[in-house]
Amino acid sequence: MRIRRKKNFNLRFTQVKDYVIVPERDLLNVKDAIKDKKPLDFNKIFNNNNPVCLEIGCGKGGFIIKLAKKYPNYNFIAVEMLDNIILMASENAKNENLKNVVFFNSGAEYLERYILENSIDKIFLNFSPPYPQKSYENRRLTNDILVQFYKKALKNNGSIYQKTDDVAFFEYSKEKFIENGFSVIDYSGITDTKEFLCETTEYEEKFRKLGVKINGLIAVKE
Repeated sequence: MRIRRKKNFNLRFTQVKDYVIVPERDLLNVKDAIKDKKPLDFNKIFNNNNPVCLEIGCGKGGFIIKLAKKYPNYNFIAVEMLDNIILMASENAKNENLKNVVFFNSGAEYLERYILENSIDKIFLNFSPPYPQKSYENRRLTNDILVQFYKKALKNNGSIYQKTDDVAFFEYSKEKFIENGFSVIDYSGITDTKEFLCETTEYEEKFRKLGVKINGLIAVKE
């Protein structure tokens, strides 16, 4: 279903321009794009050299805004493909007057063009679409190509934090992390979890009220 463009979209988008990065879309072929590097300058974006964390598929930004408020000594880049959604997330961040979060309007498959190797401290994958059909495996955020990118982008001992309510997708993801050399700790069903993993998303809060088991892990680059 096509999402209707937000009312006064262009004006509203201009008003949050300091919170949104819209990358060049000169190369639509992913393989060509990731060969033509255009790395983001984190120091220029945030005016500091604090550790940078990446959330992929941020939705309306509730999770990343919560982290940005709680951890002011970290910088956060939240990735979202839909500009309607990223507009709402950016407005929410602006309303909080946050200076350590920006939103990147892109699909995950293009990120290797913009993110340098060994530059990311933590990656968050929260309730990503599981795409259960085998033919859609290339859309999963934990397919081999993206997991290999995550490994290159993370610093040594950098971590991926994943949560999902889908057991099959969780097991698939865990297998991919292990196959690609990550050390994986499974925190499924554990409420007293480590640091960033204990922070909840809007979806998670709804699921927990319904008694749905949340599957969570931390995958560490060694």
